[in-house]
Amino acid sequence: MGRPFLFGLSDLGIKCIFKYMRRTEMIRIMKEVREWDVCIIGGGATGLGAAVDAASRGYNTILFEKYDFAKGTSSRSTKLIHGGVRYLEQLNIKLVLESLRERGLMLKNAPHLVKNQSFIVPNYEWWESSYYGIGLKAYDWMAGRLGLGPSEFLSVQETLDAIPTLDPEGLRGGIRYHDGQFDDARMAIHLAMTAADHGAVVLNYFPVESFIKEEDKITGVNVRDVVNNKTYGTHAKSVINATGVFSDEIRKLDNAEAEEQLNPSQGIHIVLDKEYLPADTAILIPRTDDGRVLFAVPWHDKIIVGTTDTSVEQVSIEPIAFTAEVEFVLHELRDYLTKEPLQEDIRSIFCGLRPLVKGSAKSTAGLSRDHLITTSETGLISIIGGKWTTYRKMAEDIINTAVKYAGLPFIKSMTDSLSIHGNKSETDFNDPMYYYGSDQEQVMAICNSNPEWNKRIHPAYPFLIGEIIWAVREEMCVHVEDFLARRTRMLFLDANAAIASAPLVAKIMAEEMHQDEKWMREEIDAFTSLALQYLPVN
Repeated sequence: MGRPFLFGLSDLGIKCIFKYMRRTEMIRIMKEVREWDVCIIGGGATGLGAAVDAASRGYNTILFEKYDFAKGTSSRSTKLIHGGVRYLEQLNIKLVLESLRERGLMLKNAPHLVKNQSFIVPNYEWWESSYYGIGLKAYDWMAGRLGLGPSEFLSVQETLDAIPTLDPEGLRGGIRYHDGQFDDARMAIHLAMTAADHGAVVLNYFPVESFIKEEDKITGVNVRDVVNNKTYGTHAKSVINATGVFSDEIRKLDNAEAEEQLNPSQGIHIVLDKEYLPADTAILIPRTDDGRVLFAVPWHDKIIVGTTDTSVEQVSIEPIAFTAEVEFVLHELRDYLTKEPLQEDIRSIFCGLRPLVKGSAKSTAGLSRDHLITTSETGLISIIGGKWTTYRKMAEDIINTAVKYAGLPFIKSMTDSLSIHGNKSETDFNDPMYYYGSDQEQVMAICNSNPEWNKRIHPAYPFLIGEIIWAVREEMCVHVEDFLARRTRMLFLDANAAIASAPLVAKIMAEEMHQDEKWMREEIDAFTSLALQYLPVN
């Protein structure tokens, strides 16, 4: 499934080929390796992408994540792989071109997780058709051979046929265009599995507590396994800080006087039932009161609506939506739909923080989504900014920097044509288990091996009990939250259903992991407390 490192571990006789992600096996390898070529802090999109890039080139690679993979920002996106229509309006041509290329590569390399999604921009003003039409035609042209389909002008009736719940009053027509959609947390899990396929060690619930230094240069990290409450020292030729909104925190762990580089921004999404947008076409609201665009996108038989852009002073692993943000999204959406959603119609609210690079813009909406790479005097290589769509290019850039810093033999990145774990060319996105890709047959084998495991976890959702077994055995699922939030997406789809499912998930996980009733009670309580934050405040 994978291959051994090209160099670095051969002298130890360690064969670093993993079958999926086995935590105990990876810890064993971690303890046996004297020095890694690349050590990555952070298991979100950027860190996992860097692990894939480094390991696939042949560098011996280890990654530590403080929480679960994609626990933070990387599981809280709008679920879009896009060039950025708004960035085109801002004339950030470089970012749009790069994003459109990366969008095409993601669709090619992970067709089991990324799909072509059609969008309609409804036109209610006389000038919108020509203004947005010209912009979207430029968007098509910039995508080139990696385009997903040409934009087209629609009549009033064609627009209403595509989106029956759209408000017809004053409608002048619409413009259809194409972008990419994906499941962000599942992509992160599959990036972790891809890195493991190529020999990388990836470990969740392993916070970095301090740096190992020799002659004022970083030569490794001290980490703690919070699952087993054990600490380890790991040496590396290069150390990368890919912790997103927490990058300043890691930089200050290296140097308490380090200047802050981030201006974090908070964005929320609300989740509604499909009845508000029963078709498969998404809506782009081109201009909101705060100058952003708003998306209403079909996803896992629900509708995701977002996002906001609110500057925040403090970063948190579990940011909470402000009431004003929820009201803002509902208000903007009501202007476009015949049926107006209310707070009680919201199934879940999720909130994420953007790691924006500090700049001179008056609002965070105007800050660049480009990424920035810096190297401290002690050798800590940090990457901040960027977005999911450009994760692969960010990873290539940061590994090139690490290779140069560490004096490693240069090997060209191959990720522009590297298949992501689970790659399956023909994917039925109506299949509720599509996101496993080529692993689906093995997941179903587990489900079918026990009649109880082939039953639904919750009657309203298609997730099966056997998926819990698979997640624990093969996807490094440690806590109930890991399963309900990121191995499946139930928490993000329906917080009340997730709360109702927690006792069963805890029971199955406890049996598989040989945990006791005390562990089960603690897991249920912790998850319930968390999930309540995903519900609107009454």
